[in-house]
Amino acid sequence: MTRKEKEQLVAELSDAFKQAGTVIICDFKGMSVKELEEFRKIGYEAGLGARVVKNTLAKLAFKNAGVDEIVLNETNMAVWGEDPIATAKAVAKYAKENDKFIIKGGVIDDEVVDAGKIIEYSKLLGREELLGMLLSVWTAPIRNMVCGLDNLAKKRAEEEAA
Repeated sequence: MTRKEKEQLVAELSDAFKQAGTVIICDFKGMSVKELEEFRKIGYEAGLGARVVKNTLAKLAFKNAGVDEIVLNETNMAVWGEDPIATAKAVAKYAKENDKFIIKGGVIDDEVVDAGKIIEYSKLLGREELLGMLLSVWTAPIRNMVCGLDNLAKKRAEEEAA
């Protein structure tokens, strides 16, 4: 890779890391190319970006994005997305399926976090699930009123028949 290509890559990653709400660093040592492509496909479907990058270039990109405390060693893949919960869920799901894919840590909303925090985020309810619960709460009074009126109508019909 030439110096110009490296500078361009750092600039691209810096922009991606700034715009993303979450960047998760994973170890992929021992994984086959097929397994990496499986993860990339899952990430693409979830709207995530993923890139294997040298540690020195990744550190520069993080520094440009305003994160200086991140520690990178050995092999790393950066996975980023806008929604912290959706990003954490996709990465944690794949890590559970493939024991060679290990979550090391990352950055959530400009805060450096460890793997445990990312796993905690993956267990939270997602946006769609929360919206479904909210909709259920909003419609409950109307649903209860309709059931009550239906039961009242049935009771009156039985009384008139008797």
